[in-house]
Amino acid sequence: MRTMLLALLGTCYAFGQSAEFSVTGGVSRLNNSQLGGYSDGTSSSSFSLRDGWRIGFRTTVNNWRHFGHEFGYGYNRTQLRVEETGTETGMAIHQGFYNFLVYATPDGSRVRPFAAGGGHFNNYTPPGASVTSGGGSTKIGFNYGGGVKVRVSPIFAIRFDVRQYQNAKPFEFLQGRKGLIGQLEVSLGFGLVI
Repeated sequence: MRTMLLALLGTCYAFGQSAEFSVTGGVSRLNNSQLGGYSDGTSSSSFSLRDGWRIGFRTTVNNWRHFGHEFGYGYNRTQLRVEETGTETGMAIHQGFYNFLVYATPDGSRVRPFAAGGGHFNNYTPPGASVTSGGGSTKIGFNYGGGVKVRVSPIFAIRFDVRQYQNAKPFEFLQGRKGLIGQLEVSLGFGLVI
């Protein structure tokens, strides 16, 4: 582990790159969140997802003065709502993503506004299921957004992100699934810059 960290640091300095490791937290707002429903002949139910919160981890490599790459994971907590009864049960959305970053200011600047675009996957894990045992419904999509990073010391930074994620609706067994489900992330983070 120590050798791998030293190799990463050495690569960043040898090629004029910088790397960032961030922890973020914020809100997850869902749109077009009506998932669909099912009927067993005697009763029917329809389902939707509610807004929630998220925590995430991002690794950024800034290869060029105005461009970089970002990889990350986000854990989103939401509620699965049964529309007929109004009952809500907590569930998770696990998210992995990649973004290409374009900065308005060069690497090394104290304030760096940026635009981001890329791909992601969301694993919608319903109540009682586990992502580690293959539970959930995984959907691949695209995302875009932007934000700003501000260095508060030579090695520490804060960041503000706004991202929009779009992908197909989960749970294929539900009837009436139409359109894409959208997820708006608004988050604040703290990072280490090397």
